[in-house]
Amino acid sequence: MNVDLRNISKRFDSLQALSDVSFTIHSGTVHALVGENGAGKSTLVKIIAGVERPDEGEILIDERRVNYKSPHDALADGITIIAQELALETDRKVVENVYLGIEANRFGILDRRAIRNRYDNLVARVGLPVPPEAIVGRLRPADQQRVEILRALARNARLIIMDEPTAALTTDEAGRLLDVVRALRASGSTIVYVSHFLNEVLAIADSVTVLRDGRHVQTGPAADQTPGRLVTAMLGGPSDLSFPDKTARSTAGAPVLSVRELGRPPDFSDVSFEVRAGEIVGLAGLIGSGRSEVARAIFAADRQRQGAVSIQGRPFNGRSPRDAIGVGVGMLPESRKLGLLMRRSISENVTLPHLATLNFAGLIRTGQEFREASETIRRVDVRAPSPHVQITKLSGGNQQKTMFAKWLFRPPKVLIIDEPTR
Repeated sequence: MNVDLRNISKRFDSLQALSDVSFTIHSGTVHALVGENGAGKSTLVKIIAGVERPDEGEILIDERRVNYKSPHDALADGITIIAQELALETDRKVVENVYLGIEANRFGILDRRAIRNRYDNLVARVGLPVPPEAIVGRLRPADQQRVEILRALARNARLIIMDEPTAALTTDEAGRLLDVVRALRASGSTIVYVSHFLNEVLAIADSVTVLRDGRHVQTGPAADQTPGRLVTAMLGGPSDLSFPDKTARSTAGAPVLSVRELGRPPDFSDVSFEVRAGEIVGLAGLIGSGRSEVARAIFAADRQRQGAVSIQGRPFNGRSPRDAIGVGVGMLPESRKLGLLMRRSISENVTLPHLATLNFAGLIRTGQEFREASETIRRVDVRAPSPHVQITKLSGGNQQKTMFAKWLFRPPKVLIIDEPTR
C-alpha cells in the first residue's frame, strides 16, 4: 500500500498543528516519523487513520484519492492505528478483544468455536502467541501490544500505524516487538513507526521523515542517518545528546519522606526507604513488580495498605490524594488520563491542585491564576498558542509537560514521578 500525503494542513482553533506536509510512504516498508514534542506527528498519523480530517491537502492510497471521515472508513481500506494509550477492553479475554465487532456467528448466535479457530490460524500465520483465554488487563504491556497487532491483522490491515509502541516496554520486550515489526514487513505489511527512540528508529526503519513545528523537514533512507543528524533536523541546529555531569551532594538533608514496611498484598510487601531533602531516589523494577502500586500507596490513591508513611517526621495516614497534596506530596501518574482533566484547559490543569492559594473571600483571583500559570507553562515549554487551549488538543509530549507544570506551579515537598518519559 503506497500512501501519498500532499500539502496536508491542520489547525486546532489558533494552533497550527500541521502546515503543507508532503511525502510518500512506500508499500511493504517501515516508515519512521520523528520530531520533537508538538512537531505534529500524532496529528498526522491520526489524519492518515481517519481519526482527524485535514483542513487542506489530500491523501492518495495507491494513487486513489481518499477522504476518510472516520477510522471505520480508513479500516475499510486496510489502515489502522495502534495508539500510545491502547484501545483494549481490559476486562475481556484476548480472543474476544481480537475479534470484537467482527465475531463469527451462525443465525445470529455467536460461534465461539469458529472464532477460536480463526484466532489459532491467525496466531500460527503471524507467529504472535498470546494465550487466547487470558484476561487482557492481566497481561504485560508487551503482550497487550501483541493483542493490538493481532486485532489489526484480524481486520486485514495492510498499513499499521504504531505510535510510540515501545514507550512502556522493557529493553528486551522492545527488542522482541521490533522482531515482530520486521516479520510484518516481510509478510508485505506497511508500517508507520512513530518514536522518540532514535537508535530504535534507525534499527527498524527503511525511511525516516522528520517534522519540526508542524512542517516537513526531510524524508530519506534510514541508512543515511545517524541519531545526531536526526536531532539536528528535529531541532533546526546541532545539539549535545549527552547528559551533563552531576556532582553528588556532599551532605544530605533531613528525611522528607520515610516509608516503613509498606505493603498491599499481593502487589507488594515490606517496602522501606527514605528520601532526603534535595535527593532523587529511583524506584526500579520490571513491569508488574509493584513500582506503580508503591507510588500510588504513598500518594493515598489506593487506600488499603500496610506499614507506615511519614512526611517530615509526621505520620501520614491520608485517605485520598487530596490529603497527600495537603501535606506536600505531589504525583505524576503513569497514565496521563489519570493526571489531567482532558476536557479542561492547560492553565486549569496547572492550577487545579493549588486553588486554595489563589482564593480570596471565596473567589479565585483569575488574573493572578492566569499570569502565574502562563509563566509556569513557559518554563516547561508547552507548545500551545495559549494557556486556554484544551488538553485534548495537545500532543502526548506536551500533555506530559503540563503534568510537570502542575507541580512546578507550587512545588511540593515530595514529588513522585511514575514513568515520566513515556
